[in-house]
Amino acid sequence: MTSVLKWFEHFHAHPEISWKEIETTRTIASILSDWSIPHRTFEDVTGVIAEIGSGEDVIAVRADIDALWQQVDGTFRANHSCGHDANISMVLGALEQLKDESLQKRIRFIFQPAEEQGNGSLAMIERGALEDVTQLFGIHLRPQEELKKGQYAAAIQHGAAFFLKGEVLGDDAHGARPHQGQNALDVIFTIQHMLKSIYLSPFEPHSVKLTKVHAGSDNMNIIPGNATFSIDVRAQQNEELLALRNRVEDMLHHVAQLHHVKLEWEWQDFTPGAVVGEESSQIAKRAIEERFGESALVERIVTSGSDDFHFYTVEKPSLDATMIGIGADLGPGLHHPHMTFDRDALEDGALLLADSLRIAAT
Repeated sequence: MTSVLKWFEHFHAHPEISWKEIETTRTIASILSDWSIPHRTFEDVTGVIAEIGSGEDVIAVRADIDALWQQVDGTFRANHSCGHDANISMVLGALEQLKDESLQKRIRFIFQPAEEQGNGSLAMIERGALEDVTQLFGIHLRPQEELKKGQYAAAIQHGAAFFLKGEVLGDDAHGARPHQGQNALDVIFTIQHMLKSIYLSPFEPHSVKLTKVHAGSDNMNIIPGNATFSIDVRAQQNEELLALRNRVEDMLHHVAQLHHVKLEWEWQDFTPGAVVGEESSQIAKRAIEERFGESALVERIVTSGSDDFHFYTVEKPSLDATMIGIGADLGPGLHHPHMTFDRDALEDGALLLADSLRIAAT
């Protein structure tokens, strides 16, 4: 399956950020056309939906196709540091394995945009990705602290996440007259301090932290009255995430009163926690053991990371879904600008996914 590595090298060298995966979409559609596989693209969003097999029942598999926008060696650019280039390649590899087989069910391949913005799955759902689907599979490389090369997990228990974008609204003041204004940086420092005092039960994994701040201009003698900031909020369960959201909002109201400033904010890109399907995860477990042996199977991975894959089960609660974890000695970590992994894992991941879909479709 040298084609899997070839596809990976292409997508890795041509990353595109969320909602702008234009060439990625064209490349996937071109591969599907070469195989004469029916597929759909869309005029208003990127992404591809393809289907093979026959029958009334539909099994689906999702691959996320976007890259991150981040600083790499001092320059901001699109970068596949979350491994979506690998996900595309493994799903295409599974499709290549299955496309000429006689299947008792249909298998739908969802090449989804904008996972990193947390809402690409909703766009695919709106365009019929889940029609008649009873089971959904995903696949993702895992960091080396979770899975070593040659280890596989039948399910990834992602956490839930919410992201806040906020503003401090005020007037600038002269550096010699701080009493004439409110320093937006003082407000930001108070927010940072008070975020550290938000607690839930230590038995429930959770975190709240500032992830972006911008204040001031090129003039060093101006006290900034305005600032923008972002907060990343995470919890393993959806209920705890909503509790954290309420705590953050209470805190921001208090900060505004303390500093006599106006604060505005909005919540963006809610990503729900995982609801792992029993049937799908058992199928993945069977496929792992049959291909690689019982010693290769690792228990369900619980991670504070989030993935909009789980919107599919939120929007269709009857859906039985799981995301398979692939060990590839991935380091230093997901979203690290120089993330790398053992590329030999790509072929094994494609074969494992094909096995899982084959079992589900027979």
